Amino acid sequence: MSLLDTLLFPLAFAAALGCGLIAGTFFAFSNFVMKALASVSAERGIAAMQSINVVVLNPLFLGVFVGTAALCLVLAALALVRWAQPGAAWLLIGSVLYLFGNLFVTRAFNIPLNDALARLDPSAAGSASESATAWQAYLRDWTRWNHVRTITALLGAAAFTGALCRMAAARA
Repeated sequence: MSLLDTLLFPLAFAAALGCGLIAGTFFAFSNFVMKALASVSAERGIAAMQSINVVVLNPLFLGVFVGTAALCLVLAALALVRWAQPGAAWLLIGSVLYLFGNLFVTRAFNIPLNDALARLDPSAAGSASESATAWQAYLRDWTRWNHVRTITALLGAAAFTGALCRMAAARA
């Protein structure tokens, strides 16, 4: 068994775990965090989300989020090089799902929305204000794109799990 074969299984396992952890994080936001923020005043919701957007930029979250993307790049390349091997297609599918559905969507949609939110003044978010209107649009749009991230991370985890099953069956 080559070094590549020895490393492939644990790399795919780590990618499956990373995708699952990110899917769970984003699921929590789609399922109840954003709903809770929508249930409070715009002033409080804006301030809370601004705080979340600062606190999330920490080594642990970014390590999992970006680390999983790095694993996906490596696994996509290995899948292409090892295309005839069991699980290669699943490795590529999982990688593309995570890279497009999480890294690309976050960069293209969620981050710009967060940047726009950071420029709002929460104290100016009375019910008829521009900030309150922007907050309602933010809730709708950010959550929509977060649903995409949740689903693609979960499907990525499933694809990596499928790859692991195929690789394990081929070894047996």
